[in-house]
Amino acid sequence: SQFCSALIIRTFAQAEVDQLGAHATIPVINALTDDDHPTQALADWLTIREKFGSDLSGRKFVYLGDGNNVTHAWLIMGAIMGAHVVAATPDGKWAPDATVVAKAKEIAAKSGATIEVTNDAEAAAKGASVLYTDVWMSMGDPEAERREKEKVLAPFAVTEAIMSAASKDAIFMHCLPAHRGEEVSEEV
Repeated sequence: SQFCSALIIRTFAQAEVDQLGAHATIPVINALTDDDHPTQALADWLTIREKFGSDLSGRKFVYLGDGNNVTHAWLIMGAIMGAHVVAATPDGKWAPDATVVAKAKEIAAKSGATIEVTNDAEAAAKGASVLYTDVWMSMGDPEAERREKEKVLAPFAVTEAIMSAASKDAIFMHCLPAHRGEEVSEEV
């Protein structure tokens, strides 16, 4: 706290950010943890606002894929923004954390947002203004899970067929780097 005016940290454990924040006398900004990616969501929602304006009514914003830190950030930010956010993920260990979903729904009850979690990528994409995804293998993911994860996440890839279900003015977004042929097709 004596050497700088603010600290931004990218790390694995959320507890590290929480501990730094508890002891610092300067702002501590979470740039990424295994649990959350709020700065990415902030940048994403600025892009959405540039594209669609501040009136989000009647629009649906869809995250497809691994229920990871980016999914969590999207659910919370979408709830804060009063948006209709759908997370289409597999069941089980690659679904978003139930505590985060509950928190997003709690925020949504106050903001007027709609928060949905589904296992149906095609239904989620229908009429969406944004289709968003992230890599299937994040930093720190065990390489031993790759084949299982790729198989489970394959139905959630953003393909031309999924994009065609979205609204005519829909855009595709990704927090990058994208792995073409995995979570997003080359054509998209």
